[in-house]
Amino acid sequence: MLVGYMRVSSENDRQTTDLQRDALISAGVDPRHLFEDKASGARDDRAGLKKALDYVCPGDCLVVWKLDRLGRSLPHLLQIVTDLHERKVAFRSLTEQMDTTTPHGEFLFSIFGALAQYERALARERIVAGLDAAKKRGRRGGRPKAISDEKLAAITEALNTGASKASICRTFGVKRTTLYGALKRASS
Repeated sequence: MLVGYMRVSSENDRQTTDLQRDALISAGVDPRHLFEDKASGARDDRAGLKKALDYVCPGDCLVVWKLDRLGRSLPHLLQIVTDLHERKVAFRSLTEQMDTTTPHGEFLFSIFGALAQYERALARERIVAGLDAAKKRGRRGGRPKAISDEKLAAITEALNTGASKASICRTFGVKRTTLYGALKRASS
């Protein structure tokens, strides 16, 4: 069975899914099996997309008018299509003429997958290089300490004089889990 998904970026009346609807119906999608969203593609919480993905079953084919209607980025698009592939659901984009039921479509999908993997590797490489450069300049990455060394020394002194951890948390304005973590790190 063919299942269609349509999306426009805006909820106002200037943008409609009419063009997409006509193309999907012409491609053989039953109008009862069309799902749509009127939301930015950058949004994760698209109810129509979730319904379409929940609706498709093994042997079905999810059809979109254009690739950019489905995913917010190449990695997101690949994630969706990979999930469909694992569930034995085909994918077809009318404009790009991509159809994972054909050898040509499978080939294109594998190229997209390789590009996404390359993009992730480059991002990882840039992050590591940036952290190394910061380290050479004496800067350290990560989250700042919740309890300064001076405050921790005062807390340790209060604990040694018999103060309870609950009273220390109230006095110094720290959460109990933060206190326990800082004490654990200080003792190791």
